[in-house]
Amino acid sequence: MGTAVEGTVRGMFTCEVCDLSSPFTYYGQKPPNTRAIVLLEECFVMKDPFSPDKERFLILGSKCSLCNKDVCVGTDCSLFYTKRFCLPCVRQHLDQFPQQVQSELAKKKPVQKTS
Repeated sequence: MGTAVEGTVRGMFTCEVCDLSSPFTYYGQKPPNTRAIVLLEECFVMKDPFSPDKERFLILGSKCSLCNKDVCVGTDCSLFYTKRFCLPCVRQHLDQFPQQVQSELAKKKPVQKTS
């Protein structure tokens, strides 16, 4: 699933925490039409609709490395600490994260789905 024809919709990405939904054009670590960019995780990516530049793209989200759910990169839904984690998994395994991550998370309120 790592290849994509430029701009071709490959599917729909839906965050399993907040329900953000958007078509994606690529899933992987090396988005098409980029020169020296390799992402640190496999991501759902779309071409930036606000830029005529083919090399511009938006990262929508990735998979939680613990539960494998699709999560957006929004700070209320996930965090990247060496890998992507959804906030429900972070809260469940909070004692396994560094103190700085624990402190930052303590400032946030849990997100509730509105459905």
